[in-house]
Amino acid sequence: MYQVVRALPTDKDMVSSDREQVLVSLPKHLLGAPVLVLNLNYVPINICTGRRAIVLVAKEKAETLDNYQATIHTVRKPVNIPSVIRLAYMVKRPYAPRKISKKEIFLRDQYTCQYCTLKTSELTLDHVIPRIQRGPHTWENVVAACSACNLRKAGRTPLEANMRLLKEPRIPQPNPYRILENYSMIDPWLPYVPWSMQEAERIR
Repeated sequence: MYQVVRALPTDKDMVSSDREQVLVSLPKHLLGAPVLVLNLNYVPINICTGRRAIVLVAKEKAETLDNYQATIHTVRKPVNIPSVIRLAYMVKRPYAPRKISKKEIFLRDQYTCQYCTLKTSELTLDHVIPRIQRGPHTWENVVAACSACNLRKAGRTPLEANMRLLKEPRIPQPNPYRILENYSMIDPWLPYVPWSMQEAERIR
């Protein structure tokens, strides 16, 4: 059971005082390297820069779980640039509801046609109850479909087209891993990322 709950560190928390200065002049490409930030329970909660990660670790607000193969020099000693860090306390963050969009439908359906199970990046959106039959544009009525299945189904329901859905479409649950959707996966992050996210990255 977690006893301490805090907010995410702010920019003010990331900046050390003159007395506690830990960073000196550093190459910008190293300072800007993306670092995966894990909550106390190992669930990804943020992506920060190498600079912020180093300061968090130096202030004992986080621990390093993996490093890039690069070293910088601080006032006191050489320091490895983290690629994955874990916060030393639990952060509770509410997750916003997911808005329906083509990308979100593809992610929910794992880039898989919901009729023939083909995995591909060349997908279309299909309304289970067609719009021509006044089918709504909702999570429960929109699925990913390959072009061939969409063309075959046309303006009919699955029953009318004699086609079966892979699964019933539902509203997806809030997903803490959404912060990773706009980032390319790097090897040190993979142990902390669900296989479904890795699969989606490969298909894209």
